[in-house]
Amino acid sequence: MSQAVQETYKQVSGELYAEVRTFYAWQMRRVDALDIEGFAATFVEDGKVVHAGGHVQNGREEMLAGMRAALPRYRDIAVRHWFDHLLIETDPADEDVLRVSYYSLVTQTDREGNVKFEPTFTVEDELVRRGGSLFTRTRTIHRDTPVELPA
Repeated sequence: MSQAVQETYKQVSGELYAEVRTFYAWQMRRVDALDIEGFAATFVEDGKVVHAGGHVQNGREEMLAGMRAALPRYRDIAVRHWFDHLLIETDPADEDVLRVSYYSLVTQTDREGNVKFEPTFTVEDELVRRGGSLFTRTRTIHRDTPVELPA
């Protein structure tokens, strides 16, 4: 996916930026540790994930089933999710809703220390604040593709 660059943006506070970065650090450490229940708990109960291939998972139970089925794929490797270039937008109609777009890189390291890179993705999340904590309501994952050259 080649994402269009916005012409204008409104910068969020440093405190909010740090809160969102910390949320993702905790969320990804859970998934990287294969703590799939802990990872699923970072989503609202009826959360939704739209994977790059179009597969949709609705709710924590579907997410958990998908992750359980994928666990054998992670035998003998250490997985790390790396997020950067976060763009955070607040919802003017609801201060408890954030829209976050970021780039994602996933690495896999085997027992010998060899590192393999997965394809890169652009991810769009909608985060919501409930009881003072952030949760993911929706996540849409787009596989990156080359940008068309200007004419």
